[in-house]
Amino acid sequence: MTGRAATSCVVLMLGVVASTGCASDEAAPAADGNAALARLLARADSFELPGEWTPPPGAALEHSTAGFAKTLCSAVFITGLDPADAAANVGYFTSPPEDRVHVTDTIVDFERKAVHLTLPSGVTRTAKRYGSQGCVALPIGEDSVYFTPSLLRPNLPDRATTPWPMGDVIPAEPWPAEVDSARVAAAVAAAMQPPEAMTLAFLVTYKGRLLAEAYGEGIGIATPLESWSMGKSLTGTLMGVLIQQGVYELWQSAPVPEWQQPGDPRQAIRIGDIMRMSSGLRIRAPQDPDYDPSLGYPDHLYLYTGTVNSFQWAATRPQQWPPHTVGRYRNSDPVLTNYLIRLGVEGRGENYHAFPQRALFDKLGMRDVVMETDPYGNFLTQGYELVAARDWARLGNLYLQDGVWNGERILPEGYVEYVSTPAPAWVADGRPVYGGGHFWVNADGGSPVPTSAFRMSGAGGQSATIIPTHGLVVVRLGKYAGSRYAGQGLNRAFELLMEAVPPLAPSGG
Repeated sequence: MTGRAATSCVVLMLGVVASTGCASDEAAPAADGNAALARLLARADSFELPGEWTPPPGAALEHSTAGFAKTLCSAVFITGLDPADAAANVGYFTSPPEDRVHVTDTIVDFERKAVHLTLPSGVTRTAKRYGSQGCVALPIGEDSVYFTPSLLRPNLPDRATTPWPMGDVIPAEPWPAEVDSARVAAAVAAAMQPPEAMTLAFLVTYKGRLLAEAYGEGIGIATPLESWSMGKSLTGTLMGVLIQQGVYELWQSAPVPEWQQPGDPRQAIRIGDIMRMSSGLRIRAPQDPDYDPSLGYPDHLYLYTGTVNSFQWAATRPQQWPPHTVGRYRNSDPVLTNYLIRLGVEGRGENYHAFPQRALFDKLGMRDVVMETDPYGNFLTQGYELVAARDWARLGNLYLQDGVWNGERILPEGYVEYVSTPAPAWVADGRPVYGGGHFWVNADGGSPVPTSAFRMSGAGGQSATIIPTHGLVVVRLGKYAGSRYAGQGLNRAFELLMEAVPPLAPSGG
């Protein structure tokens, strides 16, 4: 594998499976201009509650190196990248290149599936693979995690003999007469360009049918790829499953144990507020419009790299604003969503780590998902997950189908409307870009698709976009180092797809 992703195949699903040589197997938008930024900050100041932010403990470089160790471990032992390629091109979000150069010794242990990175101070940061929980960064001086890892397997039929979407056999069907196949092919080719974007996977489905896909060199339909904050939407989906099952209600007060003392103002925070990034909790994130890196290491990153109990850290953050008033992109909220998922699953005596596979993935045919944890076994799917492109497409189609799959309602009625509607606190801030359930929306027309489109989005240019007006789900994944170029090909692909696929009839048919 080289650092440059070659387009090794473009496959149009024209009713036959062609021999192709394919392997078989973010940041929140900035305010527009100084005046808008001033209004945004002034509005937040008007709601500010008493209190000061305290930075997380520990050295920033040591935290960053823990992120580097985890990223390298996942890229090598889950995605299957060459270590040098992974070190150069993958996962900058928790370990930027300017921090990586300080590592004086790198050990990639293929026998034990571990990565050890040593700094000039002598401190070594280690990450190891632990069964289905993927790669976990360990606290300094520790040689294992504080939970019992498990190995989970899908309860699904043979993918090689089962038709899409429950398997990977593409049925031999005529090409949809209303769809321009030449423009679809052009869209896929455009999405894989320019080479500097390092795009590894691009996939298009129409009305649930897999129309076309393309993969970079060495990447196939079963390759789990770095997805970053797309995992927030996966987290929101799992909460939706629990709501449908009657464990929670969307607009109930979030039953976080740390908030249950009488008079705690955080009892006003509802589950639906948390999943709109509108909880109002006081942490710092690089995406904050007034972010100042000189103040200390941001909790937004510490919730990945701190090697602490991330749920406890998020749950003990104080209030900065009343809930449902100010929208900020902060990892405290998806981490707390995951905390509630764990409480809900274990509260009814079930296996927390097995819950996503049994309650969601097995139902949709998703086989190639790795959800990673902190050392305490808490899912860190605010961004630590690796997922194959076809599985993101399956999840996107669950939303395209209003939360119903094979006749079973998996998400509550109205949940898709909730995730695809701009969050009121974000609208009030003049940024109608975030919805519910940890999804982004296109209400500002920032992407060349209808404003009703919504998406799962992750740092490094990762995305799965649901376009209900056209019956489309569009997935793009690539190496983080190519992110500054990723939008060029993706936006051109969107433009061509809008030309290739006519809008659906008003009935949705």
